[in-house]
Amino acid sequence: MNVRVARAAWALVRGVRCRRSASSFLLPPPGAVDVEELLRDATAAEEGPREASVRRLPGQCSVLLFPGQGSQVVGMGRGLLRYPRVRELYAAAHRVLGYDLLELSLHGPQEVLDRTVHCQPAVFVASLAAVEKLHHLQPAVIENCVAAAGFSVGEFAALVFAGAMEFCEGLYAVKIRAEAMQEASEAVPSGMLSVVGQPQSKFTFACLEAQEHCRTLGIENPVCEVSSYLFPDCRVISGHLEALQFLQKNSSKYHFRRTKMLPVSGGFHTSLMEPALEPLAQVLKAIDVKKPLVSVHSNVNGSRYMHPEHIRKLLVRQVVSPVKWEQTMHAVYERKKGTEFPKTFEVGPGKQLGTILKSCNLQAWRSYSHVEVQEADEDLY
Repeated sequence: MNVRVARAAWALVRGVRCRRSASSFLLPPPGAVDVEELLRDATAAEEGPREASVRRLPGQCSVLLFPGQGSQVVGMGRGLLRYPRVRELYAAAHRVLGYDLLELSLHGPQEVLDRTVHCQPAVFVASLAAVEKLHHLQPAVIENCVAAAGFSVGEFAALVFAGAMEFCEGLYAVKIRAEAMQEASEAVPSGMLSVVGQPQSKFTFACLEAQEHCRTLGIENPVCEVSSYLFPDCRVISGHLEALQFLQKNSSKYHFRRTKMLPVSGGFHTSLMEPALEPLAQVLKAIDVKKPLVSVHSNVNGSRYMHPEHIRKLLVRQVVSPVKWEQTMHAVYERKKGTEFPKTFEVGPGKQLGTILKSCNLQAWRSYSHVEVQEADEDLY
């Protein structure tokens, strides 16, 4: 990604101008900045002859990882407010969402921030505000970015960073997604169970037996599915609460080393989320989606997005499909033996993606950094 393209891509986030309140539009607010126009302007502003394309060494490149729901914490954003344009991002979010996201992010309460309808927009905005901090402290990281990936809702932030969506339109899509997923989760008592297993763990067999247990309780069409592949022998299983409780009670039978219920309101990334598909599909049809300026990898299959319709299709499918994060990490960091790994930056609240990366690829993790969003730090200077 050359300097001109980097400027153009990140200007999409930094040039936020949402003029209409959330209550005044049914479709997303119009994008204020056009990617092609930015590219033309950036090229025209460049003095002298166009520089030759420079092939950077792998160790000089960077990868950005965007966290998802569950990483939110009261106080996130406090360490970002002194950086240019961050308050503008939150002001624009206020207009799109219709409530003060910055106030909720800084002061909570946590139980309100944890609601799906709030935490998805909060993580989205905090992550892009963290990119603004990174751009201010280390602009070369943005200029040399070769790939991005986001976990679940983090994929929307990755696409905005890469210039595939304008900030306000991306946030509006996240708003609709969060509201639809919240409604779907309230229809059926469901949840998500983190499972650390072993090579001999029987994840599929365990899910089938948990479904059968639910049938004996009179539950029709029970759901119990692997909803996230995190790292070797670690999965998240989602579905009816009764199924997850069964798995916890019988964990030794399936060679599970550790299980833990996640603090989420529903069985995300399973068929229980099917009611959320149509609202998201409709809003994605209405917004302007472009081809990313850097590689963005899809949660559905780990592959790079190729064109706008590909993005629309897979973002909808992602809601009812397992997050293949382990597979995505292998795709992003695959390289010949002896080749240096890029520098990796987790942009957003928490360090969960760094922890997962360590278990997926220790060598890649050695070049990992986290961009702090709660308190100011000096790590990136």
